[in-house]
Amino acid sequence: MLDVSFEEKSVWIQLLALVGGLGTYFVFAGMMLARGELALPAYAPLFTAALIFMVLLLAFGHAVAALTRKPEPADERDRLIGWKSEARSSWLLSTGVIAGLTGLLLSVPAAWIAHILLGSMFLCEVLALSLRLKYCRRGL
Repeated sequence: MLDVSFEEKSVWIQLLALVGGLGTYFVFAGMMLARGELALPAYAPLFTAALIFMVLLLAFGHAVAALTRKPEPADERDRLIGWKSEARSSWLLSTGVIAGLTGLLLSVPAAWIAHILLGSMFLCEVLALSLRLKYCRRGL
């Protein structure tokens, strides 16, 4: 892993920060939902802390990556990998939106709808970043 491009390091950093930050949020939010907490404002401090944690991880990780290897602009291969990864993961977001809309029709509490939508965005991005790493290693 010594000769990894800055772009690939960046994807690893994004994936780890996302899973570390929002993954932790979902663990605690899941416990709150299981206890029956349905007021959305109760989740705001936890969500804010998760976002701050993610930003700190991203900033620190990219600073270290920039010190170990000079950032280079994304080339055509990197852009193609990004597009393909997004295209192959977007179905998760669409599924979450459909589930959220269905929940609204069934009068599911707003806290559940918000977490279904946020969860689908989270899973979509985790899949997209994972596919980017796969394509960086194995090629398109």
